[in-house]
Amino acid sequence: MRAVLSPSASVLAAAAAAGIEDAPRVYEVWRGRNVFFLKGNFIFGPDGRSLFLTLFLIVAPVSIFCIFVGKNLKEHFSSTGVYLSIIVVAVVFTLYDICLLLVASGRDPGIIPRNTEPPEPEGSVRTTDVVSARALQPRVPRTKEVTINNIVVKIKYCDTCLLYRPPRCSHCSICNNCVERFDHHCPWVGQCIGLRNYRFFYMFVFSTTLICFYVFTFCWVYIKKIMDAEETNIWKAMSKTPASILLIIYTFIAVWFVGGLSVFHFYLIATNQTTYENFRYRYDRRLNPFNMGLIANFKEVFFTSIPPSKNNFRARVLAPRGRLWSSRQSSGALMTPKLAGRGDSGEIRMGRKAMAWEGEHAEAGFSINTEPTSAARRQQETRTAGYTARPWAPIASIVFRSKDRRKKISDRGARACGGTAGVGMS
Repeated sequence: MRAVLSPSASVLAAAAAAGIEDAPRVYEVWRGRNVFFLKGNFIFGPDGRSLFLTLFLIVAPVSIFCIFVGKNLKEHFSSTGVYLSIIVVAVVFTLYDICLLLVASGRDPGIIPRNTEPPEPEGSVRTTDVVSARALQPRVPRTKEVTINNIVVKIKYCDTCLLYRPPRCSHCSICNNCVERFDHHCPWVGQCIGLRNYRFFYMFVFSTTLICFYVFTFCWVYIKKIMDAEETNIWKAMSKTPASILLIIYTFIAVWFVGGLSVFHFYLIATNQTTYENFRYRYDRRLNPFNMGLIANFKEVFFTSIPPSKNNFRARVLAPRGRLWSSRQSSGALMTPKLAGRGDSGEIRMGRKAMAWEGEHAEAGFSINTEPTSAARRQQETRTAGYTARPWAPIASIVFRSKDRRKKISDRGARACGGTAGVGMS
């Protein structure tokens, strides 16, 4: 598969001159289940609506804290700046937490562009005859072995993306994409957590934990101030501020979730694991080829540059030479782009031999998908489902077709004999 830079100005000018300025963009014909926003600038998972629930669970308690607790602290502090600073810190830290949530949720987590053709195994015979090529094509091996830090690691072949997944890559069944350094799919963030957003995901979880501790602490401070001012016990003081009781209970429950998640991912970062690897491979029972030591592991997550996305979702999907786009093609799933990468130009070998695309716009790095349409695919799935439910159906259809063919031959022979007898009698 070829990864090239985004189309240059000369290529776009040539495309416009060729009359294909109406070609769809990558996000319009995207084959995953992602939801795009602002014309492909933001990418979310299919469950991106859960993001609104997450925002509500963060903003609502902080708003209650500022209105019913933080503002009332003015009566118990001699300096006005003290209670104002408490409110300002809560608001600023909440905005920072929301920004981390949106960054983790709305960016490419590290999706690997899928191939348009299956890999070509070693020893395959190249031919222009499609039938012969399929007959001579050997079966693609399901796994391959690569060596990482002198440890053999198996990489698997993805039937959906038609590529060998790089190490630590996995296919998300929810988003229907292969994601680099796949950790998990988070329903609260509404996005896969992978190579390009794991840092922001952990910072979001950890920041949410700190907000819970902050609100929890100052609710107790407010209750203590009421006890000192009115010289009463804790129960009567708590009865005067039901908002503080509600927030204490809420933050106490929430901190077990986000706090426990923060501790768990701190352990994963320290040992250079992902959630997927921790549950699937159990590196405590075997060597972890990716563990580089405590300090190096933290540097890899927090202090290394995030690699650029391999997908340019706003790029045009250019048709091959001599073919024009139609409204029917641009609105369907017929087109599967070879996504234009933004990194270094050159070949990215994912198990398929790189093939140059002959055409006027080969520089853009896109191709036409030759898979059947969605209607044809549904028809094929229905036929396959019928055969699965009735395993005798294929055999019966062959028998019935052969009987019909013999009947037609016998009828044709009878008519021929009848016509010959008629001629002899005349």
